[in-house]
Amino acid sequence: MTQGPITSTELSPAQFARAQKLAYDVSGIRLDDTKKPLVTARIMHRLRVLGLADMNAYYALLDSDPKESAKLMDELTTNKTSFFREASHFDVLRTKIIPSIKDRRLRLWSAGCSSGEEPYTLAMTIKEAGSAAEGLDVRILATDLSERMLAKARAGTYTEDILADVAPALRAKYFDPVGEGQWRVKPLLKSLIQFAPLNLQQAWPMKGPFNAIYCRNVMIYFDRDTRQKLVSRYTELLAPGGFFFVGHSESLTGITHTLRYVEPAAYQRE
Repeated sequence: MTQGPITSTELSPAQFARAQKLAYDVSGIRLDDTKKPLVTARIMHRLRVLGLADMNAYYALLDSDPKESAKLMDELTTNKTSFFREASHFDVLRTKIIPSIKDRRLRLWSAGCSSGEEPYTLAMTIKEAGSAAEGLDVRILATDLSERMLAKARAGTYTEDILADVAPALRAKYFDPVGEGQWRVKPLLKSLIQFAPLNLQQAWPMKGPFNAIYCRNVMIYFDRDTRQKLVSRYTELLAPGGFFFVGHSESLTGITHTLRYVEPAAYQRE
């Protein structure tokens, strides 16, 4: 129940600094000063949801309820994605990774899967690879920090505008219409994917090895030291010859690594 109108709508410098520290400590994400309007808007949303009157009341809640910190991080996490985004990386899966599989075991990791478009695109690419993918034992791990995004990914229900980049033939083949301009991913794709929560700054339960890791448009939010540690951990989980993908706006420049450059935003373990 609301406790009255919100009486403060601005973060003090100390409050914003605390939000910055929380984001870095929990997830490794650096929020520079340009993000203050976004942080303010997301905290204001939490005030309205919780029925709190001011920022001080909210920060008192953060002190007493660790679960609220996780909910705030969920609010602060950017989750922009789309089907077949940066399509060349799926071409590499189809033309290089799948044909190279010798033991019939294909393991992929979508690290930062958001609402599921990336792992479902991976699954469609495999299904469309024809005879090269026949008989493969396929498992796609899809992880994200945000439980809210994972819930959307598991549901696998998307609107017409989100499916704009999915060819009509693929939409008919891999999605069922569920009314009101919405489509749901068919079980034959869902069965290939395991969705799981994961904070990249904490322990990783998976052992690998992976034939490819897609960590695209994720590390742009981290500082160089954090990116360095992540790339080293990713490399350890790649199979020999395995591929590592970052977003087209990213690169491994300034990062010490042993991966071979293949094409823009695509690297390979020797």
